Amino acid sequence: MQHFLKETDFKPHQVAEVFSLAHAFKKGRGRHTPPSLKGQTWAMIFSKSSTRTRVSFDVGIHELGGHPIFLNKNDIQLGRGESIYDTANVLSRFVHGLIVRTFDQREIEQLAELGSIPVINALTDFLHPCQIFTDAFSMAERWSDGTNFLESLRGRRIAYFGDTANNIANSWILGAAMFGMELALAGPEGYEPGEEIRNVLAQSGYAPTWSFTTDATVAAKDADVLYTDTWVSMGQEEESAERIAAMKPYSVTSDLMRLGKKGALFMHDLPAYKGMEVQEDVLYGPQSIIFDEAENRLHTQKAIMAVLAEANR
Repeated sequence: MQHFLKETDFKPHQVAEVFSLAHAFKKGRGRHTPPSLKGQTWAMIFSKSSTRTRVSFDVGIHELGGHPIFLNKNDIQLGRGESIYDTANVLSRFVHGLIVRTFDQREIEQLAELGSIPVINALTDFLHPCQIFTDAFSMAERWSDGTNFLESLRGRRIAYFGDTANNIANSWILGAAMFGMELALAGPEGYEPGEEIRNVLAQSGYAPTWSFTTDATVAAKDADVLYTDTWVSMGQEEESAERIAAMKPYSVTSDLMRLGKKGALFMHDLPAYKGMEVQEDVLYGPQSIIFDEAENRLHTQKAIMAVLAEANR
């Protein structure tokens, strides 16, 4: 049984297929989409609130011919103490796949290990692989001729600012290595990548392509993409004041954007807090592709589900 719990769970040829399918789904939306999930029901277990992830998966399952069931964790017995073993085995008898958005990466790994249906990581505190595949596709559709998506990413430089130990930064460490991209992480001391993501990368067989600096201007220089994320993620609200003070020097401003390559893109996985991790003129400026990036969650996740469904037939 194949799952999508982290970026490196997909083989290179599957990644290429995801990008090609996402492009086709986007181009042909409303005309014809192969019913990859026809006759299937997929459950979405969300322990964290969501806008883009919830709506894009719900719509995506429907457009692939399947039926989505949304389950807040408190709607099922898992939120009341039922074991992951029992939950995984029961749901495996009812539905054809699970999409899980939760806090602990280990919880989603156990659901995959103990059940008998494919599981997709729709975000944990450790990784957000659907977002990084979407981000990479969003870049590639700008830089490729519509066929050489993966090739268009190789050698490109991404500068990432702020909390470089969060789930997006961790996922970019894996994604950049897979795509052959250079990743320059810039943030305050104490917020750099941890040992766990270093170990996951080492086990994947991909060579590290990332570096860390406390100097935002060093990371931004000659970058193809300047990327940031919220400084305070769900569950970190008590640390808000401390985090905001530490990360203030890493706000993406128009001055920082000018250090990137001519035509450099600005990206943010949203929700964004303008005036904090990014200034408003950058967030909504001509170099920003945040809404293309958000739209592409639908097309990329449809492609991920289609590839996973095919792999598990």
